[in-house]
Amino acid sequence: MNDYTPELPEEEEGTLYEHHSFVADKGQKPLRIDKWLMNKIENATRNKIQDAAKNGSIFVNETPVKSNYKVKPDDAIAVRLAYPPHENLLVGEDLPLDVVYEDDQLLVVNKPAGMVVHPGHGNYSGTLINALIFHFDNLPNNSSDRPGLVHRIDKDTSGLLVVAKTEVAMAHLSAQFKAKTSEREYVAIVWGNMDEEEGTIEGNIGRHPKNRLQNTVFFDDDADKGKPAVTHYKVIERLGYVTLVSCKLETGRTHQIRVHMKYIGHTLFNDERYGGNLILKGTTFTKYKQFVDNCFKVLPRQALHAKTLGFVHPTTNKFMSFESPIPEDIANCIEKWRGYSKHME
Repeated sequence: MNDYTPELPEEEEGTLYEHHSFVADKGQKPLRIDKWLMNKIENATRNKIQDAAKNGSIFVNETPVKSNYKVKPDDAIAVRLAYPPHENLLVGEDLPLDVVYEDDQLLVVNKPAGMVVHPGHGNYSGTLINALIFHFDNLPNNSSDRPGLVHRIDKDTSGLLVVAKTEVAMAHLSAQFKAKTSEREYVAIVWGNMDEEEGTIEGNIGRHPKNRLQNTVFFDDDADKGKPAVTHYKVIERLGYVTLVSCKLETGRTHQIRVHMKYIGHTLFNDERYGGNLILKGTTFTKYKQFVDNCFKVLPRQALHAKTLGFVHPTTNKFMSFESPIPEDIANCIEKWRGYSKHME
């Protein structure tokens, strides 16, 4: 759903490429399909969806529909356009990669904050995949046709990722992540002084019903709107109005730590999407506001780093563990809060 249409070879004219596919919930109430798709497709406007419907690009149960079609329970909905999805038009780019480890089966990379993992939703170049396909040939595709990717982390989260170089490695590593036997530890700065030294957050995570750029926790009668998610946390250091925590993932839902921490009242520091770029704890003094603004400038992204990654090697069957040092922007922010918390005492 974008303004860019690549030129196609003559033999591909008339072919439709599937960009999005969904199945409506069993409890779906009648809703115009243009409104329904706006809640499902990131960065899609109602005008673009309506144009797609006019062009016969929106299908329900394999039949083109108009934008006023009312979505019903279990409808199979697809958006098919005359050009391939951007993420399928992968171009290698000579971008630097921080390779922590490499052998004939896999590599572990340390992703910087600001780098998107795979193309899509307005980021079609400069991604980790663009770099991977430039530096490595014949990477295997995962179930979403993304070469090499076993898992992902958010654009503004830094840290470790394992990349499969062979089909064997892709299958073996993906199975470990699915079975929850891989080890992943993150460090985060969160708003507030946490009550407990450690704990576990359990709450099904799914797309926010009103803000489709966010995910949220669903519980009680709405629990089936999300997927099960479990995060274990432990306090590393208390820094006054913020806390440095370790988070270990048992599951790997999109934005999991960010959503779970907000759910328990400890939004990640400077996490703009979830409201952590506001002063959520502290005083009303002007000097304090200036101090926090300076911290935001030192760390201009959410305070989250994928610090530790562990898994069983697909061919040697040996457990491997890797650790990435806390990056400079988070470290500098921690030092600022250390100084402020001592001043408070």
